[in-house]
Amino acid sequence: MKKMVANTLAYIALFAMAFSLAYASDPSPLQDFCVAVNDTNAAVFVNGKFCQDPKLATPNDFSFSGLRLPGNTSNQLGSMVTPASVAQIPGLNTLGVSLARVDYAPYGLNPPHTHPRATEILTVLEGTLYVGFVTSNPDNRLISKVLYKGDVFVFPQGLIHFQLNVGTTNAVAIASLSSQNPGVITIARAVFGSKPAISVDVLTKAFQLDKDVVANLQSKFWTDNHTY
Repeated sequence: MKKMVANTLAYIALFAMAFSLAYASDPSPLQDFCVAVNDTNAAVFVNGKFCQDPKLATPNDFSFSGLRLPGNTSNQLGSMVTPASVAQIPGLNTLGVSLARVDYAPYGLNPPHTHPRATEILTVLEGTLYVGFVTSNPDNRLISKVLYKGDVFVFPQGLIHFQLNVGTTNAVAIASLSSQNPGVITIARAVFGSKPAISVDVLTKAFQLDKDVVANLQSKFWTDNHTY
């Protein structure tokens, strides 16, 4: 009898845990769509944006032509990310997906960065890319691969990842992301280009560098190739 009770309690605990995990993510939308608008007088606030009356929706609310043209890669990194997120497509609001076009000059780099709110799946349209991500502590294992036209690679949510064009011609990729607003944290820019600057004492100890080296890194112009 005691064993039966113990087993029953264990099942109840597991069910409760599974139930709580199932509701740990964002709730599902309760309408077909929620076109984001800035008019607070005629809208309902949902998931960070105001919703337009669905009867007023048009095809333009669900389309974006900005990925037709290549991004300007004439910067220090030799790459440019052009997003198609809720800021560009109001109809994406509450739907939990977005896209980005990434252009790379020869040997151009999309530097180590993270998306705090999204997993990314990258598809190479043209060129050859060396890509990878680093697993979390304590292993910090690099998982990397060279991709060719038509290849796909996944970067798990929140993990540091990068892409480098290892070819002699331009490369293009499309990134699909599991958030309408994935966000981006470019590691070098965030650490050495924060405003106000992180204390030199913090960075010298964290990176085991001389203060002059840290000061030099903080004085650099850190290119932002993401327009999220």
